[in-house]
Amino acid sequence: MEMVSQSIIMGMFYYIILLLLFSFVRALLGPSIWDRLLGMNIIATKIVSIIIIYAIFKGTAFFIDFALIYALTGFIGTIYTALFFADRHKRSVRK
Repeated sequence: MEMVSQSIIMGMFYYIILLLLFSFVRALLGPSIWDRLLGMNIIATKIVSIIIIYAIFKGTAFFIDFALIYALTGFIGTIYTALFFADRHKRSVRK
């Protein structure tokens, strides 16, 4: 199997950084809390992608473990944050 050239890997890295900036704008300017939560979830996904691309660039699988841990932590954090805001919304509707 042929190795991917380093210029392609760096191009992917910069492209994901650009997408990360767009996601950061969505997280800051989202009109609702759900848009902001979605933006933060996308940011976490892009960071996992950056960690994986860095692991490919370095040629080691050591960083893949960190990417998996970060992905699981981001997913659990998103679920609990969504449950928190949904519960808060239910309480405000009852009053």
